[in-house]
Amino acid sequence: MKGNELKPHIGIFGRRNYGKSSLVNYLTGQQIAIVSDHAGTTTDPVKKTMEIGGVGPVVWIDTAGIDDEGAVGRMRIEKSLEMLQQADLALILFTDNRFEAEEVMLVETCRKRGIPFLLIYSQADRFSPDAQLISQLEADYETQVFVLSVKDPSLRDPLTSRIREALPETAYVHRSLLGDVIGEGDTVVLVTPIDSSAPEGRLILPQVQVLRDILDQHARAVVCRETELEQTLGQLRQPPRLVVTDSQVYAMVSQLVPDEVYLTSFSVVLARAKGLFADYVKGTPTIDRLQDGDRVLMLESCTHNVTCEDIGRVKLPKLLAKHTGKSLQCEAVAGLSALPRPIRDYALVIQCGGCVLTAKQLASRLAPAIEAGIPVSNYGLAIAYMNGIFDRSMRIFTER
Repeated sequence: MKGNELKPHIGIFGRRNYGKSSLVNYLTGQQIAIVSDHAGTTTDPVKKTMEIGGVGPVVWIDTAGIDDEGAVGRMRIEKSLEMLQQADLALILFTDNRFEAEEVMLVETCRKRGIPFLLIYSQADRFSPDAQLISQLEADYETQVFVLSVKDPSLRDPLTSRIREALPETAYVHRSLLGDVIGEGDTVVLVTPIDSSAPEGRLILPQVQVLRDILDQHARAVVCRETELEQTLGQLRQPPRLVVTDSQVYAMVSQLVPDEVYLTSFSVVLARAKGLFADYVKGTPTIDRLQDGDRVLMLESCTHNVTCEDIGRVKLPKLLAKHTGKSLQCEAVAGLSALPRPIRDYALVIQCGGCVLTAKQLASRLAPAIEAGIPVSNYGLAIAYMNGIFDRSMRIFTER
């Protein structure tokens, strides 16, 4: 799952029996999705990874029809719309010369969320497109409608080219995490605690991502636990350019790292790379304005086994209570699951680094809070703030 989540996501949306599953099979060249004349064959989103030339691997998402019926049908529609929020590009299918409330809703949602979209007139071999309708849609939405019949293999390459052109580069061209603040020959120390929440026999994904990025910059990485940090620093011939630590040991590490050495956390590094850094910086001081009874939402991008040392469910709530002296109600939501209550019920949202999400998915996840004026923060920045090292945790990014 984690590998797939970092790839660009292309969602296929439309009514039942409009050829969404056929389009997945057509584009991938495989019988991935079940195709039937019976409406509502696709009930849950189906994902398939495939390479696109010039882009690399992408994840195709086949969704249930947005005109589904009944109580279960409404749940399927909600799931499809959740997939829309994850999409880096939406393919919106329509046919039989019908472009009505459902299609308008999809387009308007994409426009509101800044999601690029393509309009595809499907099943053209069955229903001839009305030229006036196509022209009107192209004028209204400033786009070119792609007329498609999956029975015509000659259209596959032109459609793939259109998709490649519409997919934003930010979805597949990944910026360096530290390339603008470290250089060839620099030494970076990575502090990686090993506790009950650490995965057996391996590092967690943020640590791996930062380590790889350091190596890509031809810099040197030194990895140690927090219990060996003092000894590690003492054995280096010269101070490191930067120390990157797990946020949960920020307080201890900040006491050991000299002030002249840059210090930040894995979570802060990822937060900066995902594009919402300014929102986090602005929202973090809200911690000091929390009141008794306020709800704080902890958003974790992945799912994992919860332990007594879990940072989002245990350590951060305890630190918040100690720092504020208030009785707070902290709720945690993992992955991209639905929230337990309306976003306006929360006084603050604190997001993890988002190591398994694309920048677009993370932006979509936090968009409701930002639009509602709910302050947002980040695990690393929140912990740094409550340990009195908020400015220090960002100094390497601001002193340039």
